[in-house]
Amino acid sequence: MTTIAHAGTGGSAGAERDVRNLHAAHAAVAPGEIAVGVVIGRASEYFDFFVYGIASVLVFPAVFFPFLSPLDGTLLSFTIFSFAFIARPFGTMLFMAIQRRWSRGTKLTGALFLLGTATVGIAFLPGYATAGSKVIVILSVLRFLQGIAFGGSWDGLPSLLALNAPKNKRGWYAMIGQLGAPIGFFIASALFLYLWLQLSREDFLGWGWRYPFFVAFAINVVALFARLRLVVTEEYTQLLEERQLEPIGFGEMVRSQGYNLFIGAFAALASYALFHLVTIFPLSWIALHSAQSIPAVLTVQMIGAVVGIIATVASGRIADRIGRRNTLGTLAILIGLFALITPWLLDGGRIAQDAFIIVGFALLGLSYGQAAGTVTANFARRFRYTGAALTSDFAWLIGAAFAPLVALSLSSRFGLAAVSVYLLSGAACTLLALRINRAIEAQN
Repeated sequence: MTTIAHAGTGGSAGAERDVRNLHAAHAAVAPGEIAVGVVIGRASEYFDFFVYGIASVLVFPAVFFPFLSPLDGTLLSFTIFSFAFIARPFGTMLFMAIQRRWSRGTKLTGALFLLGTATVGIAFLPGYATAGSKVIVILSVLRFLQGIAFGGSWDGLPSLLALNAPKNKRGWYAMIGQLGAPIGFFIASALFLYLWLQLSREDFLGWGWRYPFFVAFAINVVALFARLRLVVTEEYTQLLEERQLEPIGFGEMVRSQGYNLFIGAFAALASYALFHLVTIFPLSWIALHSAQSIPAVLTVQMIGAVVGIIATVASGRIADRIGRRNTLGTLAILIGLFALITPWLLDGGRIAQDAFIIVGFALLGLSYGQAAGTVTANFARRFRYTGAALTSDFAWLIGAAFAPLVALSLSSRFGLAAVSVYLLSGAACTLLALRINRAIEAQN
């Protein structure tokens, strides 16, 4: 079997080859085994992601911004929340360079070690009452480092899975990696719900909120070994070489595939805009307006996450019947219609608010299930490994990074109708990007 030559044959690259030799007797990596690695890796990342997001609503305004009103404290929490998405593209390119210099195993280990360190660092932070404003600076730095690590944790498994998928099941295999989002959100919500119910508010804000961050670190360690079991094997290496999946530099990516990066980032914008509007934003809006109790909101969001899991799975079947682009386009229209009734639902009492969350999760699962790979399939094989990572990074940055901040800020000043406009803009961008992509493909 072939091997990849790294610049620097000793050290970690040599260690990685030794590990691969230990696995040389294994059978070829089966698609099912790749799928398991994809789900474990994405679920662990999303769990970490949502632990921070939920804490931004329930914890950080009181612990780190007690000098502000609850609304302003939440807005500042959401501002720092966005830092990870700003950092993600930089993390992707930094760790792509590490992979080119050393190895995939070194890259993944370093990224997840950084992610775990930043996450645990947040758990150990003192409150503003103890450390003053410097703790806000440290929180911001740790959040930025989380984003660097998230970008670096790209392992290429979804791309490999997509390239090995049968032609008539590409939609089914595309949704597998997306399952990590509702699974991670369900687990994070369940853990916060348990702590909220079992602890007094004083204990929860004093030490209870830190526990989910320790759990996130432990889950990342388990996920690291599960993913390394695949990425350092000789079989996995050969599959990547055969599919020409390489870590490309950013300059070359932009020169050769800039169009695909741009279109790919906007093609799924409706999904990414909706993502935080049914997960993080409703919790903040309902909590600030005391429309429901926190346990009630977390419970219905867990139900919504289950609906999201079912809808994500269904998206695979639907996409294989009508095509992934048609699926994204149809769902963008439905998300636009959903945006029109958003003010009535969120301002309509408990039943209407619950309907917003559950229907929103259903639409999110159906659309987000096909958000990955719909346009990245346009990348030449050599660029798909890096292109898929950067397309996702830019989609998160443009569509989701500022969604909770913008939605809460606009709704507090101009009413919930502003949230409708925001979500409609995402749906319009998706439809326009898909149309442009189709027109250019027809010309070629």
